[in-house]
Amino acid sequence: MGRYVARRLLQMIPVFLGATLLIFLMVNVMGDPIAGLCGQRQCDPATAAQLKKEFGLDKPVWQQYLIYMGNLFTGDFGTAFNGQKVTELMGSAFPVTIRLTIVAILFEIVIGVVLGVVTGLRRGRPVDTGVLVMTLVVISIPTFVTGLVLQLLLGVEWGWIKPSVSPDAAFGELIVPGLVLASVSLAYVTRLTRTSIAENRRSDYVRTAVAKGLPRRRVITRHLLRNSLIPVITFIGADIGALMGGAIVTERIFNIHGVGYQLYQGIVRQNTQTVVGFVTVLVLVFLIANLLVDLLYAVLDPRIRYA
Repeated sequence: MGRYVARRLLQMIPVFLGATLLIFLMVNVMGDPIAGLCGQRQCDPATAAQLKKEFGLDKPVWQQYLIYMGNLFTGDFGTAFNGQKVTELMGSAFPVTIRLTIVAILFEIVIGVVLGVVTGLRRGRPVDTGVLVMTLVVISIPTFVTGLVLQLLLGVEWGWIKPSVSPDAAFGELIVPGLVLASVSLAYVTRLTRTSIAENRRSDYVRTAVAKGLPRRRVITRHLLRNSLIPVITFIGADIGALMGGAIVTERIFNIHGVGYQLYQGIVRQNTQTVVGFVTVLVLVFLIANLLVDLLYAVLDPRIRYA
């Protein structure tokens, strides 16, 4: 196991460098950030040259990337165009988005897996058909529509929640935004769990466990569920980074100042340092989540061993 983890960590290095390079190149072709700094009035050449020199934009892109990576390994993610350190923006944004992501993942695991197990064990019955129709409806509705409707009904019309989240963004305030963020993924987890349960239910090891006279609860939890959760864990692991980076719509609707909000502000204002810095951390989240998912395979299925 230790050799496998070390090998995977070494493999993550070129992946990280390649991903950050692509991100850096794509962000630097978004437009002229100096023009965004000057607003509607065009900067005079002297001011534009001074700003480019101040932010290191007068150098070739490859040299900017090398400087950025050199600073990155010292913990310096650069400075936003408003003069604030990107690490300060991360310090205020990531805790909020992490709490939001935790709420969303809990919805996916608890509701999605439970509904998937129930429908997988009752395939073809009315409850199965009803859940399938419901998940199709959830998948077909855009997230911004779901968020606006819940905000209008629960926040404005009925007054059950605050229409916008406070700056503290406590867990209690993030329940509805977390449900909105997780809605589409929750539907996919339900359908994926259902399919996996239904397929593994016909496997030889399940029939053998039933023939031994094992209790139904033990057959489901110890044999059927553990093997059926492998593709579900793969999906949820990859979804962690997607939820953190894809929370732009949800955070905008509920006025949550998290990672999505900062990415939106950075893109609109063409603030390359902010966008590259935040996306770099999200790349690390993706890589670490994928490694943890691979390690969980051996926990769920004892037949899996890593050399």
